[in-house]
Amino acid sequence: MKTDEIIRQMTLEDKIALCSGADFWQTKAMARYGIPSLFMCDGPHGLRKQERGGGADMLGVNESKPATCFPTAVTLAGSWDTELLAQVGAAIGGEAAAMDVGLVLGPGANIKRDPLCGRNFEYFSEDPYLAGKLAAAHITGLQKNGVGASLKHFAFNNQEFSRFNSDSVMDERTMREIYLAAFETAVKEGAPATVMCAYNKINGTHCSDSGRLLTDILRKEWGFTGLVLTDWGAMNDRIEGFRAGCDLNMPGGSNYMEKETLAAVRGGALPESAVDASARRVLALALRAQTVPHPARSFDEQAHHALAEKAAQSGAVLLKNDGLLPLRQGQKILVTGAMANRPRYQGAGSSHINPTRLGTVLEAMPGAVYAAGCDDQGDSTPELLAQAAQAAKEADVAVVFAGLPDRYESEGFDRDDLRMPEGHVRLIEAVAAANPNTVVVLLCGCVVECPWTEQVKAVLYMGLPGQAGGEAAAALLYGRVNPSGKLAETWPLRYADCPTASYYKGHKDAQYREGLYVGYRYYQKAGVSVRWPFGFGLSYTSFSYSDLQLCGDRVTAVVTNTGSVPGAEVAQLYIAPPQDGFYRPARELKGFAKVFLQPGESKTVSFPLDDRSFAVWADGWQVPAGDYTVLVGPSSAELPLRATVRKEGAVLPVPPWQKGSWYEHPCGGPVQRQWEAMLGRSHTETVPVKGRFTMDNTVLEMKEYSFVMKCMYKGVEATVAKGFGGKKDYTDPQFRMLMSSSAGSPLRSMQISGGMKDGLFHGLLDMANGHYLRGLLRLLKE
Repeated sequence: MKTDEIIRQMTLEDKIALCSGADFWQTKAMARYGIPSLFMCDGPHGLRKQERGGGADMLGVNESKPATCFPTAVTLAGSWDTELLAQVGAAIGGEAAAMDVGLVLGPGANIKRDPLCGRNFEYFSEDPYLAGKLAAAHITGLQKNGVGASLKHFAFNNQEFSRFNSDSVMDERTMREIYLAAFETAVKEGAPATVMCAYNKINGTHCSDSGRLLTDILRKEWGFTGLVLTDWGAMNDRIEGFRAGCDLNMPGGSNYMEKETLAAVRGGALPESAVDASARRVLALALRAQTVPHPARSFDEQAHHALAEKAAQSGAVLLKNDGLLPLRQGQKILVTGAMANRPRYQGAGSSHINPTRLGTVLEAMPGAVYAAGCDDQGDSTPELLAQAAQAAKEADVAVVFAGLPDRYESEGFDRDDLRMPEGHVRLIEAVAAANPNTVVVLLCGCVVECPWTEQVKAVLYMGLPGQAGGEAAAALLYGRVNPSGKLAETWPLRYADCPTASYYKGHKDAQYREGLYVGYRYYQKAGVSVRWPFGFGLSYTSFSYSDLQLCGDRVTAVVTNTGSVPGAEVAQLYIAPPQDGFYRPARELKGFAKVFLQPGESKTVSFPLDDRSFAVWADGWQVPAGDYTVLVGPSSAELPLRATVRKEGAVLPVPPWQKGSWYEHPCGGPVQRQWEAMLGRSHTETVPVKGRFTMDNTVLEMKEYSFVMKCMYKGVEATVAKGFGGKKDYTDPQFRMLMSSSAGSPLRSMQISGGMKDGLFHGLLDMANGHYLRGLLRLLKE
């Protein structure tokens, strides 16, 4: 093979060097061996290509080339449509090919464990079955153009707070059944070219250092044959990374731990075969990208915009409708809320797209009257509210656009609570009091508390709908398109109802005390009321379910459109396992199918089942013996069809730590003692220790103990502030994100991301630990 021939020719130094990037977005080209470079860029919902050599960053701050901004994962997931996800993936792959991009960094398959996670808009679902199927479809479509996908963030990255060095602490069963399951499906069915390892640790070991995660599970168990690259700055120990199967360190420029790796191989501490394996995978990816034909240097912007609109329409979820929608031509419509004029259509951070075009709902509803009601930040005044209320009185229907402005959710930090801006809430209440025919259109990347729901007649959730969101919203409101989206995550009544509410926020280490009980698995088992359940979504028509049949490894049912307009329905299949000792959720999603039906039309939907549909992880996948109920219907809370199937499987012993009902403990999870018994060990959150700081500590952590690090923090803050006119504005999401991703990242990450050599940060670390002379000498050598 060509790759083997090249590897045999390469020096050890060059093989090590090949496994670090050349710069922010490229792998190294080595002309003497005929090795080309590979260009990559962010792209979960569109390309963020920054030109070679100019203004590269990992946080979406600097300008990128125009590309189609498709809806983010939160809206795409609402479609429950794998065919649509493949179409969007193919469009993104086509744009990548046109822009000479060989690898697109996405999609993300992390589970929405807690609604406060600042990056939830980039992830599909709280359910691993749904997330895995959608991710696999997106990857399959994207890679049809020969461009590679990078499945991320592998794994257990479910918070933004201290994401660079947090420790995700969980038991094996929770790991396998919830947090690895989506990645497993995406890898086995989507076959991504690469997988991106996450920043965090898992049970004390950094993902980049974990041979169990990257080799034993990913490669040996799941059969992954591609390349593993780091998230930007996620490499911990380059030697352990090679040993674990972490192939490519990104970004490049720092030569991070290359000298140490060379010495480890020559000294026998690291086998050269580990370096060869990683270098071979980097080389194979670069050569593969070189052979991809690039038939066009442009793409059909209009066609891709139309697909973005279709995706926004398909993923929108009608949460309430007391007969007010669809709107009728000739009605006097008030549109209010700043988001109607300046839409919130995508999230902040590394996925931020420079759209090819951007419309507003006001442009798509030219006959509507507009009143601002609030400003872009979500704030309002008595004057703005009075103007909106007066306009509402004069209208037949008032449509309020509300949700979360940029400053409320972003990569780099978690949300403080689930509340909407006070100005948005006051606007909804003022307009609804003035006109009972009020519709609320929500634009936000995740769950928000909606205490005002009973005051309005209709609620339409658009998520973050991309560049065509305005047109999509107008089409849905007027009924030109029938809403068909379903929630991919549960909406609780209040944050206090969430199983993780008492221990998620503000903890460096993520303690997964709730175990399997994520999202609907918790609410249904514990009997906690919710605002809107997982899988829920209304339509302008109605559907009925009938004729459930179990035929070996397949379940079928008939869905009929019993209304008067065409529409699509997402039929969902859940398995309710035995509840006789070995703890399990009340039901779990194991199949779904989206069908489009004319009025009066019926179609048969079919769901495949296999042993994994019934299995649990108990030192391997096992099917516990017992009676299982198969349920089919329109949501996790409404399942009119059911049948029982008997499984003759294993009899699993009840663990000794399992006393009473797992979900009956306060806040839904077990107390610390029971959780640690489940883990088989005690856990103490890692905290920085003065005098024993390491390259894994952050400037933010150390500044309270070290004058040097306090000065460094002030320097970072001042440097970041220069890009904001000298203003240190922690309410600005970009400023907050940049501070979190610089002063809040470990020294090793700062070194790698900054493309800096070893001496500077090791010298500063010595000084932070009190070794001023040694540190000064290192700085002088640098």
